[in-house]
Amino acid sequence: MAEQITQAKPKNNGQKQIFDNPFLERLTRTHISIPLTLFFGIAGGVVYYGINNEYITSLQVIVTFVIGLLTFSWIEYMAHRHLFHMITNTTFKKNIQYKFHGVHHEYPKDKMRLAMPPLVSIVLTILLFGLFKLVMGNYVFGFLPGFLVGYAAYLGVHYAVHAFRPPANFLKVLWVHHGIHHYKHNDRAFGVSSPLWDYIYRTMP
Repeated sequence: MAEQITQAKPKNNGQKQIFDNPFLERLTRTHISIPLTLFFGIAGGVVYYGINNEYITSLQVIVTFVIGLLTFSWIEYMAHRHLFHMITNTTFKKNIQYKFHGVHHEYPKDKMRLAMPPLVSIVLTILLFGLFKLVMGNYVFGFLPGFLVGYAAYLGVHYAVHAFRPPANFLKVLWVHHGIHHYKHNDRAFGVSSPLWDYIYRTMP
């Protein structure tokens, strides 16, 4: 279990500027609808292109899509646990961790800072396509869409649990799980879109 890092007490409203440069500061903010539209749109376009040009079959899309979805959920967990909650034993690490994630823990209700900027998202998607194409060939036309939909699902869930009241149905567990991470145990409950990997790696609260 990683050592729990020190974080500021969560504030129920407000926001904080993290860059003096107005351009950089603007890049840290985006409306949730923009990345969701981008990722669902790109995922659909990649699947259509792959099938339409006979690079991949429908069955292969289904199988690789599910694998891509699960792969993203694992990366989501690992990045949240080991990168966003890195041990801040130097000033440099403390500064990076705060800009990456600490500011979100201090201002969890800041809705404009719950997703990566669109420009960063597009560049990252292009790089991932090239990497996955190199590693798995034409299976990328199923795997990448699954990966992107996994990320979009993570963004959607993360936004919803911070912006809306928990629903009176089975989805409430996601609100409770992430709420525990923010307000009680920031060294546990790292899964956002699913608590699956918290069970597997024994970081359930």
